[in-house]
Amino acid sequence: MNTLQPVETIKQIKEGNILTPQGFKASGVHAGLRYAKKDIGVIFSEVNASAAAVYTQNVVQAAPINVTKESISFTGKLHGIVVNSACANACTGEQGLRDAYEMRKLTAHKFGLENHAFAVASTGVIGEYLDMEKIKNGIDLIEISDTQEAAEDFGSAILTTDIVTKSCGYETVIDGKVVKMGGAAKGSGMIHPNMATMLGFITTDAVIEAASLQEALSAITNDTFNQITVDGDCSTNDMVLVLANGEAGNASLSNAHPEWPVFLQLLKQTSESLAKQIAKDGEGATKLIEVNVHGMEAKQDAQMMAKTIVGSNLVKTAAFGSDANWGRIIAAMGRSGVNFQPTQATIAFGEIVVLKDGEPVQFSEEEAKAYLENENITINVFLQDGNESGTAWGCDLTYDYVKINGSYRS
Repeated sequence: MNTLQPVETIKQIKEGNILTPQGFKASGVHAGLRYAKKDIGVIFSEVNASAAAVYTQNVVQAAPINVTKESISFTGKLHGIVVNSACANACTGEQGLRDAYEMRKLTAHKFGLENHAFAVASTGVIGEYLDMEKIKNGIDLIEISDTQEAAEDFGSAILTTDIVTKSCGYETVIDGKVVKMGGAAKGSGMIHPNMATMLGFITTDAVIEAASLQEALSAITNDTFNQITVDGDCSTNDMVLVLANGEAGNASLSNAHPEWPVFLQLLKQTSESLAKQIAKDGEGATKLIEVNVHGMEAKQDAQMMAKTIVGSNLVKTAAFGSDANWGRIIAAMGRSGVNFQPTQATIAFGEIVVLKDGEPVQFSEEEAKAYLENENITINVFLQDGNESGTAWGCDLTYDYVKINGSYRS
């Protein structure tokens, strides 16, 4: 993954979404799990699609995680996924597991397919049972299509405390064939991923077997979804799922394919776009913070330090207040668990250097404050221990975060 470089042939598609690739349809409906908003969504592939997923590493895992793992284990292929919001179906025991299986069965029956053709995901309040009557009625209402409206309906149906839907689309050329990829995600709070802690769904019409798709996703996740943090809490439910239906007609991709790096970059750009959208939409957030750490001996160390900085409550509150308090940054660096030489550390807000080789430098507080008032902030850290770099994304910590989470179940 360290050698991945931007690929000029990869193009972002304006208003791209989960239905950008060929052969996918979607729907989002209001079943009554939420007061007025859509709360059940489906992504459907017209042909059996190779599937790969990464899951939360929280020891407490919700019932849908187990059901999805089982579905993928049958053949490595899926026709789609059904998702509900409002209720996480987590810490609900045997009843919760039965409900997740029933949710899968109802969806499969709706499309005339075997139960294991679908994955299941849930998001919302932990410790509450699904209202299965509403789930059944909602699934009955589903009518899939490949329109922009259908993609938007799905994106809305999976939200909880999110303010906006999150989607993207990209395309490239592999084996002379146009290959497209699209994504949708939800995530706003309880975001501190370790192999994916949010709901992320990616579709592609590339030809690729499930094992190779899993290899690509597992590698990409560490540089994208696992490098965001909102509040340091790791969810019980969430996953990233990729479906590849092969409609593009390229030669089957694997790490032996000459254009494998192109596919990896396509997946990386899609994943990074969704990850950054999640970080920017952190509960109550007003700013997206990017932290770049350069000059480490190991990339893992650079990533760990970057994520520690962007996850620091003191750094996050300083960003909210547009306060160029670089002392909070170097303090976070010092507790990151990564060895470095403080006397060789340089810190900059964007291009405004505030610490040079371990010593404070004079800078314009007004200029720094003006920079930190932007919606997108970059903190750059330069060390002299090696040639590796790492990036992480997060958001500021505002008064509204407390308000939102203080009344989450209200």
